[in-house]
Amino acid sequence: MIKIFDTLSDAKKPLKPRQDKKINMFVCGPTVYDYSHIGHARTYLIFDAIVKYLKSKGYQVTYLQNITDLDDKIILRAREKETTPKELAKTFEKEYLEDMASIGIDSVNKYARATDNISQIIKQIQQLSEKEYAYVIPEDGIYYDISKFKEYGKLSRRTMSQAEDAVSRIDETKGKRNKGDFCLWKFSREGEPSWDSVWGKGRPGWHIEDTAITQDNFGPQYDIHGGGRDLTFPHHEAEIAQMEAASGKSPLVNYWMHTGFLTIKGQKMSKSLGNFVTIKDFVKENSPRLLRLIMIKGHYRSPLDYNEKVVSQGKRELEKMDEFVDKLKDIKTEGKKTKISEKAEKEFQTAMEDDFNTPRAVASIFELMNEANELISKNKLSKKDSESILSFLEETDNIFGFIFSKEKVDIPKTIESLAKEREKARKEKDFKKADEIREKIKKEGYLVEDTNSGIKIKKLK
Repeated sequence: MIKIFDTLSDAKKPLKPRQDKKINMFVCGPTVYDYSHIGHARTYLIFDAIVKYLKSKGYQVTYLQNITDLDDKIILRAREKETTPKELAKTFEKEYLEDMASIGIDSVNKYARATDNISQIIKQIQQLSEKEYAYVIPEDGIYYDISKFKEYGKLSRRTMSQAEDAVSRIDETKGKRNKGDFCLWKFSREGEPSWDSVWGKGRPGWHIEDTAITQDNFGPQYDIHGGGRDLTFPHHEAEIAQMEAASGKSPLVNYWMHTGFLTIKGQKMSKSLGNFVTIKDFVKENSPRLLRLIMIKGHYRSPLDYNEKVVSQGKRELEKMDEFVDKLKDIKTEGKKTKISEKAEKEFQTAMEDDFNTPRAVASIFELMNEANELISKNKLSKKDSESILSFLEETDNIFGFIFSKEKVDIPKTIESLAKEREKARKEKDFKKADEIREKIKKEGYLVEDTNSGIKIKKLK
C-alpha cells in the first residue's frame, strides 16, 4: 500500500484514489519571466518520477500544471527589457517547456496559462464576493478578508497574528482590513494588461489563478497538490482559503506534498552570489541523466545541497551504471535463474510505497549492481539472470530516467583507427604499445574497453 506524507495532517496517509484508480494531481508551475533553474528542476523531476511510478502501478493520473504568464515580476521585467508582458511570458514559457523536455519531463497532461483562464478567475472572485469573503479597496482592487476564513493558517500552522507578521505580510497596500489580506483582482493601471470584469478593467492577483484553474479542470476538490516548500505560506494557504470558502467543501485536496529547499554549497541560490545555475547551463556541461540522478537520489521532502562533490559522485555512479549495463548485455553463461532481481524489485517497491522514498529505491539499484558484479567476476551470473536484471532496470528507468544512456556518441574516425591499431598490438602481444595507444585515446577524451563481444569505445564524461 502506498503511503504519502500529507503536509496538512503532518502524517503519512494511505493513498486512496477515486474509483478506477483515478488520481487528479496539480503542481504549481513557473512564473515565466526568466530561465528556469535547478531548484525548479528538483520539484518538477520529483513529481515527474512520482507520476510515472503511480502510472506503473496502474493508477490513471491526470497531471495538471499552471503557467503564471502575468504578474508583477513579469510586468517589471518586461519594462526592463522594453518589451510587452505577453511577449516576455511567451518567450520564457517556450524556454521552460524546452528545459522540461531536455531533462526528460513528459508526464504533464496539461499546462494551463493564467491568461487563458480569466473568465474562470472572475467567476471564482464573484463567488467569494457573494459569500462576503472579498471586499473592494477603491482605486486598488478586490481583496480576500482572511479574518472571515476561520481556518486560515492550518496548512502552515500559523495563527492569525503570525499570518499577519511583518515577515509574512503579502503587501503594504493601504486600506486593507487585515495586514495578511491578499489581492484577488488588481484594478487597471496605465501600461499594464487588463481585462473587463464586473468591477471594471483589471488583472488577476497571484493566488487566484491556481484555484480557478483546478476548479475548472478537477472541480472544487481533488487528490494531490504539489509544490516547493516555500509556497506553503502564503500561496498554498491562500489557495485553501479561496477554494474552501468559495465551494463550502473541505478539504481542497487529500494530500499536500512539498519538496525541500535546494541550496548551492550551503547557500540560497542567488544571482548576486554568482551561484545561480539554470537548467540550460547545467545541460550544456552535463548529461540530463546526471541531473535526474542527483535530484531523485535525495528524498523529496528533505533539503538538498548541490555542490562539486555531489556532481562528481553522480558522474562516477553513472559511469559504473554504464559499465554494469554493458557487462549484462555481454553475459553468455548458461544456468538457472536466481532471485537476485526479484529481491531488488521487492526492495524498490517497498521504498517507493513509503512516501516515494527515492533514496532507498536508488540504493536498491546500486546494491543489485554490486551483488551482480560480484557474481560476474566469478562467472556465476547466468544469461537468464542478466535478462531479468535488464528487464527490471528498464522498468525502473521508465520512472527514474537515469539508468540507460540515451545519448548517441559519434566516435571520430581517428579514434576508431587508434582503437584498431591497439587491437592489432594486443593480438601481436605487444602490450606496451597497446597500453600507450590506450592512453593516447584517453587523452583525446575516449575510453577503450575490452569485452567478450569485442572492443567498445566510450566518450569520457
